[in-house]
Amino acid sequence: MKRALESIQKENISNNALKVVARLNESGYQAYLVGGCVRDLLLGRLPKDFDVATNAHPEEIRDLFRNSRIVGKRFKIVHVKFGREIVEVTTFRAPHSDHYDETHSESGMTLIDNNFGSFSEDVFRRDFTINAIYYQPNNRELIDLANGAMDVMSRTIRTIGNPESRFREDPVRMMRAARFEAKLEFELDPETREQILGEKWRFVGVQVPPPNTTRGRRAITCGPSPGPVALRGPVYRSDICVKVVTCGAQWAVAGVAPG
Repeated sequence: MKRALESIQKENISNNALKVVARLNESGYQAYLVGGCVRDLLLGRLPKDFDVATNAHPEEIRDLFRNSRIVGKRFKIVHVKFGREIVEVTTFRAPHSDHYDETHSESGMTLIDNNFGSFSEDVFRRDFTINAIYYQPNNRELIDLANGAMDVMSRTIRTIGNPESRFREDPVRMMRAARFEAKLEFELDPETREQILGEKWRFVGVQVPPPNTTRGRRAITCGPSPGPVALRGPVYRSDICVKVVTCGAQWAVAGVAPG
């Protein structure tokens, strides 16, 4: 853990993200940098985006920041805008509610996810261990309940929990795995790779984001831009990405998984 902390350089952290964390803390809330920004900091990279996780609810966050707005239906998040920079703030999530049928499709995909919870519950609701590392910049505390720092150091992509159930909840996670594999030059752990390349993940009735949305474009192209350009280079050459891009496109067109 000490080695991981030494990798984090304060000058690589957005001042606006630090302001968001500080204001939430001053208002009595827990707040941490989390996700890709912490992963990139551990790799010695300059993060492009900063995410903050907190126990404050979306409406409470919005009340603290006049320069913010609540977005999302499936899971409400708050965008705090500083000029062209947006700091994304999410409330800790809890395990799925007892009303499973009301919040999931027949295939098991999460449709509604505004079930807020505690810090530890939020950790194990995330997709991959490398995205479940929390950093408190005020006291330079790194919290890593899912052992994600070890996976960052060994350059391993591993789901939190059973890969099949995590991909069933959100099939876009398979696309994210492909993007991480190519972008970060990490390796998928054997169980995660087997699950994606195997046949078990062909869930009947799986729904994916429409291709005309940002999330849908990223899912199908393994990149932020639509069209062939996003399919060039090492990302598309990945065997994982070829698999999920092909099937992701079929999902988007047909609305269901192939098979």
